[in-house]
Amino acid sequence: MPEPDATPVDPDVDPRLPDEHRAARPGPWPVLAVIAVGGIIGAESRFGLQHAFPHPPGGFAWATFWINISGCLLLGVLMVLVTRVWPGRALLRPFLGVGVLGGFTTFSSYTLEVQQAVAADHLQTAVAYAIGTLVAGLLAVWIGSTVTTAAVRRLGEGR
Repeated sequence: MPEPDATPVDPDVDPRLPDEHRAARPGPWPVLAVIAVGGIIGAESRFGLQHAFPHPPGGFAWATFWINISGCLLLGVLMVLVTRVWPGRALLRPFLGVGVLGGFTTFSSYTLEVQQAVAADHLQTAVAYAIGTLVAGLLAVWIGSTVTTAAVRRLGEGR
């Protein structure tokens, strides 16, 4: 029988530790502030990449594809780091996860670009883009999480 997952529901907080209760309550304004700052950084980065690498109407949106895949990879890395390396830092996940990576990735643009490819009668591109992004995104999260977990274990064994 597999062991139950000991990962807390909120990876920033371990309710079994008294100090975590204080860290879990920074109040809404600091959390909103770091999300806003992170969102600006992420959204501006995405905006620059999408304008540096435009795609033709109805074409495969490579810039958005790689933005979303790299964001998924980094989310996998981040979730391991906030749960195993830097637990109890209440503003880290909102800043990097919700703010920076939430602003960087753009699944609303992905949806719009799939719809635009369908409207332009580029059905093969739309299907490849829709399915390819979902599969590659999930795979990227798994790779980021798995590789980071292995690296954290290896570094922990070396101490």
